[in-house]
Amino acid sequence: MAAEPKPTLVTAEGGTGDLSSDSVDDDPIPRLHAKTFLAVFSVCLIYMSQLVCLVGAGAQGQVIAGHFGGTAQTVWFSAPITIMTVVLGPIVAQAADYWGRKWFLVSLTLVGAVGTVVVARASSMNMAIGGFCVIGLAFGAQPLLHVVTSEVLPRRWRAWGQAADMISNAVGSSLGLYVGGALNRTSDPASDGFRYYFYMAMACFVSAAAMCALVYSPPPLPTQTQFTNAEKLAKLDWVGYFFLATGLVLFSVGLSYSKNPYEWTDPAVSATFALGLAFVAGLVVYATRFKTDGMFHHGLFTGNRNFSIAAFCVFAEGVAFFAANTYFAFQVSVLYEHDALLVGVRYSTMTITSAIAACLTAWYCARARRVRWVTVLAFSIFVACFAALANTSRDSDRPMWGYPVLLGTALGMTLTTLVTAAQLSTPPELISIASGILISVRSLGGTVGLAIYNALFNEAMGHLGSNVADAVLADGLAPENVGPFLDALGSQNATALSAIPGVTPETVERGAAALQDTYVTAFRHVWIAGGCFVALAAVVAGFLFDPRKEFNMHIDAPVEKDEDMYSV
Repeated sequence: MAAEPKPTLVTAEGGTGDLSSDSVDDDPIPRLHAKTFLAVFSVCLIYMSQLVCLVGAGAQGQVIAGHFGGTAQTVWFSAPITIMTVVLGPIVAQAADYWGRKWFLVSLTLVGAVGTVVVARASSMNMAIGGFCVIGLAFGAQPLLHVVTSEVLPRRWRAWGQAADMISNAVGSSLGLYVGGALNRTSDPASDGFRYYFYMAMACFVSAAAMCALVYSPPPLPTQTQFTNAEKLAKLDWVGYFFLATGLVLFSVGLSYSKNPYEWTDPAVSATFALGLAFVAGLVVYATRFKTDGMFHHGLFTGNRNFSIAAFCVFAEGVAFFAANTYFAFQVSVLYEHDALLVGVRYSTMTITSAIAACLTAWYCARARRVRWVTVLAFSIFVACFAALANTSRDSDRPMWGYPVLLGTALGMTLTTLVTAAQLSTPPELISIASGILISVRSLGGTVGLAIYNALFNEAMGHLGSNVADAVLADGLAPENVGPFLDALGSQNATALSAIPGVTPETVERGAAALQDTYVTAFRHVWIAGGCFVALAAVVAGFLFDPRKEFNMHIDAPVEKDEDMYSV
């Protein structure tokens, strides 16, 4: 990269600081006690609980939809969670600066517990979707999880805080995969396994909320004590919230409807999407021209380039994560593995690897005080992995055991470095707002990515009937028997297949090969699309700078008293 002036951090008060200096603060090293680490553990437990529900929305979605006969509506289990995260993240993050982090964490987590009960006791598809909408409210607190694990630890250890989030992410994902796979191992639509799963999720949420209420007791922030409630309410960005909530909900719903089941020309897609874009454009104008200190505080963007670059890269990481989260296990279950538990074991390889990669990345960042090239490396690994996945075939059973290692390595590295880089390059008093925007942008990336993947996947699968028909007609099957053959093949009904006149083992083999090859093509389109996003992010990440001076031992929001931390 070309040489340029040293970047500076512009604080909300107008001060500046050299971010690129190699000098290290001579701050005394604090001696942290159980109170700090229990606070970190409590929010990690909340994160784990959220991932149990997120995995449940995906992995249990087909079972729930089959139970209620609503397979076409499966997307509305995960979509409310991502939409709520996008919309509520910045709002909760800003409000937490005035009323504190603790009770937002506790109350929203308990709301999530209510949602899990609704899903567990659902008697219809609509009731199940309503339960996931309530669960989605709990994800509004997700930015605060990244805030607390950073601000209660020394800045030098901030990457370790983000690694702790990734570990809890991996534990929650693995728990959800193993328990969900064991409860629904046969994928029987009549099974009540999903009900037991969400009762377990309820227990996780309640335990996490209780733990946080007991052990996380931070001192009040200055903004909590210097304003009255009326003044705090006046300081919230209500106009921005309206534009954000309305625009992103319409934008996300419009994208979700694309090819599911409507075409882009249908008003349900085009009108909803266009209206959402109009509100988003209104938000951009409002935030740039009229509101400098709202939830998109100008101090995040005008001081240096790191936050803007991190936000773009987090968007791309969200696109990549939701590709892996939605389609990797799907591909394995369709082409290579029919045991739900073993499908979960394969996917859990990714989550376990992500925890290990996050720890190694945190160690490197804390020791070297650098984030730039490790982020480029992470996205380069993403590119290699998506390229490998795009070249899979129906004979790629063995390689599909190894590719999750690449996925997990990239996922563990990217979120650790990007959140650390963004938080260290913004004023400490804006860390909550910064984290809210980052997590919201990540979920927005997932929403946009899922809509793109869904359209590409459904377009390829639209050729399934003709592909199978061409294969079996060439083998001599009568045209009038193609329809029953497709139905029996899709449901894997061997008895019905054998009863169709003219069907031989070779016919079944040809038809199954054509079906699998169609799926291979559909999955390939998804991986190529995801690879384009992460390839661009790999280039953009090269423009990050290393805020080395900010890797010091200062703690922005300690939960312990100074005399406790610095006593001999």
